[in-house]
Amino acid sequence: MNGFSTRAIHAGQDPDPTTGSVIPPIYATSTYAQDGVGGTRGGYEYSRTANPTRTALAECLAALEGGRHGFAFASGMAATDTLLRVALRPGDHLLIPHDAYGGTFRLVDKVLTRWGLSYDPVDLADLDAARAAVRPNTRMIWCETPTNPLLGIADVAGLADLARTAGARLVVDNTFASPYLQTPLALGADVVLHSTTKYVGGHSDVVGGALVTDDEELAQGLAFTQNTVGSVPGPFDAWLTLRGAKTLAVRMERHCDNAERVAAALVGHRKVTRVLYPGLAEHPGHEVAAKQMRRFGGMVSFQVGTSADDDTEALRVCGATRLFTLAESLGGVESLIEHPGRMTHASTAGSPLQVPANLVRLSVGIEDAEDLIEDLLAALD
Repeated sequence: MNGFSTRAIHAGQDPDPTTGSVIPPIYATSTYAQDGVGGTRGGYEYSRTANPTRTALAECLAALEGGRHGFAFASGMAATDTLLRVALRPGDHLLIPHDAYGGTFRLVDKVLTRWGLSYDPVDLADLDAARAAVRPNTRMIWCETPTNPLLGIADVAGLADLARTAGARLVVDNTFASPYLQTPLALGADVVLHSTTKYVGGHSDVVGGALVTDDEELAQGLAFTQNTVGSVPGPFDAWLTLRGAKTLAVRMERHCDNAERVAAALVGHRKVTRVLYPGLAEHPGHEVAAKQMRRFGGMVSFQVGTSADDDTEALRVCGATRLFTLAESLGGVESLIEHPGRMTHASTAGSPLQVPANLVRLSVGIEDAEDLIEDLLAALD
């Protein structure tokens, strides 16, 4: 199964051997009958450890990312926490993007530093800056590309070489791109992370996370720790996410089509001072994105008003749209608008990762592009 959509529809999803059900069943069970002590059927004994619906999702996600080992989690942050617990130890150092997702920053800065972890934020688009930030105890480079919410682009292959030289692992949060647009393992990354809540699920109706890796030792540690701490999705959540993954390719094409048109409509608007979208030729990461991504994604950010420190106009625009719903999250079929400084990235306030006050982030959905552009332009005016 080489084609992306073929894998999305079939990987881990053979017809049920008992009934012939084309769609994997929702195995709503906590435990499994054993044929004698230790005589499990298919290795299933307790659903915190394993559940067939979750197994189907994990196998599908691994196939989409081109990896050998996939894990489905209760949320993207549960996946993040589990990976950091397994891959790092007290005294270790990691690099994070200088514009990392607020939830990742909060976990690292407010929780894991108390565990003895140290970190530095760095512009990972600048390989020289990243190289200069590496310490003797650096054990991980945590990369987002594109980043949330500034749509920065990092060279995954370049960071992979840097990580190997430093004796560190490269983790790529691939949430904004989705596995349809970008496969970091093929570029040298050690682990790929997703908030499957976003594009993989794609319908704003389920929360989940995922990790995919080719590293056998790391995979064993992830399986043990996930089972130990219980950071697993329920079978219905796994089923919803798996259903969403089936249409990921066709949805991402429409997301990209619409985002390109929205970005073009914003460029040059008298109230818009900057448009952040990797598909624009003037974006500093455009060439790298064109090299490592299939297309440029469905996320667009822009700045409005005369000052990066004044959120007045950004807040007004966020409250004035009618089709773009004011809400956190992203990646669903419906378009969303949000103010990162007051919403998703409020935890970065006062830190080196604080986002501009006049920044607006769009998750461009799959509605008719003309309607979305009309809605935005009306809100701006």
